[in-house]
Amino acid sequence: MDRHIRFDALRNVRDLGGYTTEDGLRVRPRLLYRADGLGKLDRAAPDWDRFLALGIGTVIDLRHGWEVERQGRVPEHPSFTYHNLSIEHRPYDQPALGPEVDPGPYLAERYIEVAEDGAKEIRAALELIRDAAVSGTPLVFHCASGKDRTGELAALVLTLLGVPEPTVVEDFSLTELATPMLLADWRARNGGRTPRWPGYGRAPAAVMRLFLAALRQKYGSVQAYVTDALELDASALAATLRAHLLEPAPAARPPLAFRRAVPADAPLLVRLRDSAALWQLARGIDQWKPGEKDEAHFRTRMREGEVWLAYAGEHLAGAWELWWDDPDAWGPRPADAGYIHRLMTAPHTAPPGTGRRLLAEAESRITATGRPYARLDCLTTNPRLRTYYETAGYTATGEHPTKPNTTGTPYAVTLLEKRLA
Repeated sequence: MDRHIRFDALRNVRDLGGYTTEDGLRVRPRLLYRADGLGKLDRAAPDWDRFLALGIGTVIDLRHGWEVERQGRVPEHPSFTYHNLSIEHRPYDQPALGPEVDPGPYLAERYIEVAEDGAKEIRAALELIRDAAVSGTPLVFHCASGKDRTGELAALVLTLLGVPEPTVVEDFSLTELATPMLLADWRARNGGRTPRWPGYGRAPAAVMRLFLAALRQKYGSVQAYVTDALELDASALAATLRAHLLEPAPAARPPLAFRRAVPADAPLLVRLRDSAALWQLARGIDQWKPGEKDEAHFRTRMREGEVWLAYAGEHLAGAWELWWDDPDAWGPRPADAGYIHRLMTAPHTAPPGTGRRLLAEAESRITATGRPYARLDCLTTNPRLRTYYETAGYTATGEHPTKPNTTGTPYAVTLLEKRLA
């Protein structure tokens, strides 16, 4: 479920494997990684063994030379080669920006500058990625926070592989899961101060969406940019990358297993919900936002109702909450229903059909209590979700135009109900 690989000092190391392409293939896991500054690795710390265990054969450092001198580089080791390719030629000070600066258009404009100024270095980076792919050797590329320069190169590679744009945008925005730690590190380096710019460490989906749109407007497509600006044969490069970095999606998946959540699972549930929220935002679904539900929320739901987890083998595939009343949406009711909330699946890793399996399991739990109805609600502004529940046997029974929200802003929901056998 969690694309981030846990390190003690590194905050934003991720495997780009597992994403599905437009034609149904999958990026091979454990071959292509993106990261924040590897100069934080210490040979004497457990992180160093974790890093070496990835089998990296090539490290691409996208930072300025002065950043490498000031912050250090990855320690030398005979198992990999190191390349410093500074793709950013016009440095800028993000923490010092004013609060009026909108991250979306501002960073997208900087990314276009990098795409043009750093054409020579980006070309060299893509050639290194191609060569590593052909040899089957894992490669990692990184900058300081693993967001901007790293995000731009990741977007180019994923697009050449045929990964759809919403997934490319989502991959960029996953830095949002690391933002609190990136901010904490900045404060620790700067005497406890807070960056002046609220956008520091943030990776809103709009940034990558605007950058890709600007690249298309100027060049026609990412492939045309690679051909015209980088002077590479984009078709040949894409064919080589696809031949060595893609594989068929797995034909068989482990069966789902369910267990009731306990308080220690609260951090895992927060992470799952935030990941699902970023998946939605990357696809223009304005429903969930990262950070809206904290660990206390899930512990409360466990205490006052039930929370369940679904696993496919060792991997978390989804979760849901089960309430025994819901007066905010449905008003006072007899004890005749279970109310399903926060049905969520792990993006890209949950087996097909996981959502329906979760619904069926929740309904069986309600049936076991002797209650004849399953009830839920969805935003009236999300007709696709309403259709999903209706095809699962739910019937819309009305709307609640002003359901209370923890943020203080009420919202409209459609109420759906299913009579259980």
